[in-house]
Amino acid sequence: MTTADDAPGTGGGAAAGPGADDELARVTADPWDRQVVWWDVGFVLIVLLTASAMALGGDTDARGLWTAYAAMAVMLVAYAVWGAPAARSRDQRRALAYTVVLIVATAVAVAQGGLATFLLFASFTQLWMLLEPPRRAVVASVALGVATTFAIAAQQGFDVPTLIEAAPQMGIAIAFSVLLGLWFAATMRRSEERARLLHELRRAQAELAESHHAAGVTAERERIAREIHDTLAQGFTSVVTQAQAATAALDRGEQDRARERLVVVEQTARDNLAEARALVAAFAPVPLQGSTLAEALRRLADRFTAETGTPVLLDVAGATAPARAGGATGHAAADVVLLRAAQEALANVRRHAGARSVTIRLTRDADFGAPDVRLEVTDDGRGLPPGQVDGLGLAGMRERVSAVGGTLTVEPGEGGGTRVEVHVPVSGGAA
Repeated sequence: MTTADDAPGTGGGAAAGPGADDELARVTADPWDRQVVWWDVGFVLIVLLTASAMALGGDTDARGLWTAYAAMAVMLVAYAVWGAPAARSRDQRRALAYTVVLIVATAVAVAQGGLATFLLFASFTQLWMLLEPPRRAVVASVALGVATTFAIAAQQGFDVPTLIEAAPQMGIAIAFSVLLGLWFAATMRRSEERARLLHELRRAQAELAESHHAAGVTAERERIAREIHDTLAQGFTSVVTQAQAATAALDRGEQDRARERLVVVEQTARDNLAEARALVAAFAPVPLQGSTLAEALRRLADRFTAETGTPVLLDVAGATAPARAGGATGHAAADVVLLRAAQEALANVRRHAGARSVTIRLTRDADFGAPDVRLEVTDDGRGLPPGQVDGLGLAGMRERVSAVGGTLTVEPGEGGGTRVEVHVPVSGGAA
C-alpha cells in the first residue's frame, strides 16, 4: 500500500493518495516529472546502444539477432504503454504489468547473445524506479537476476556447469542492484521529506502572515472604534444636546441664548470635522497639533463649560512642552492617551454625573528619579453606581493607558462624585 511518506520511484508516489494534500502532491510531482523525461531518454539510448553492439559484435547469428531485436522492441512498446505512464502516475498495476514484460524480454534478449546483458543497466534501474514499496523492487530484482542467469546458461545449451558459473556473477549483480536501489530509495525519501517540510514551512508562513494580517485588521478596527467613540461620538452627542437647548431657547423666545447654543454647535461640528479628517489621515488628535497638552486640556475644559454650563477648574502645573516634542510626558503617544482620557472622563460627567463642578489636574510625580505624569479628573456628582461595569469608553481608556505602560484608576471621590486617575511613565512606550 502506498503511503504519504513514500518517495517517487522508491516506494512512494509523487501523486497524492486519497486524502493527501493536493498542493504537496503538486510540489513533489513537478520535479519528478522532469526527472522521468531523462529516465525515458536514458532507457531508449541503452536499448539502441545494446542493439548496435549486438549487430557489430558478430557473436549472434541472424535469427538470434532478430529475436533479440524483437524482444527489445516489445520492451520499448511496453514501456510506452505501461512503464512511462506508471512512472508518472505511480499506477502499480501498470508498473507490475511492465515489470513482467521487462523481465521476460530482457531474459529473451540475453539468451541470444552476451552483449544483451547491457540491458540490465536499464532493467534493474527501472524496477526501482517503478515499483513500490521497496520490497517489491527487491523481489523483482531477484526474479530478473534468476531469469538472466538461466538466459546466460541457455546461450551454451543450458548446461549445469554454465549455470553454476553464471550464478555467482549474477548474485553479485543482484546484490549490487539491491544495495544501490535501497540507497536510491533512501535518498529519494529524504528528498520527499525535504519537499514536504519545505511545503509545510511555506504553508505555516502563509498562515502566520494571514494571522498577523487578521490581528492587525482587528487591532486597527478597535483603534478606529475607540477614536470614533472618544471624538466623533462625543462631539455628535454635544451637537445634539446643544441643538436641543437652542430649540428650547427659541420656544421660550430667548433669541440670544439660542444664538449662543448655535455658536457652540457650529464650533463643535467644526472640531468634529477636523477630528474626522485627522482620523482618516492617521495624524495626532487635532487639539494636540502644534500645541501643548496643557493648551489642549484648556480648550477641552472651556468647551465643556460652554456646552454644559458646568465650571471646570484646570491645574496643569509643569506641563508646557509642545506635544510634538513629547509634551508633558516626553512621549507624544502618551499625550494622546492623556487627552483621550480627559475627553472620556468629561463625557461620562456630562452623561451620568449631574455634577456642579469638575477639576482636572495634570502633574508630575517623581519616584526615585523616574517621574510619571498623572492626570486626575474629579467631579462632585452622583458618583459611581453599585456594581459599575466598564462600558466601551472606560474599556477603551484602559487599553490606551495600558498600551503606553500606564495605569488607570476609577473610584469614588473623597467628597462624593467620581475620581478618574491616569498614571503614564515619562518614557512610556508601547507595552
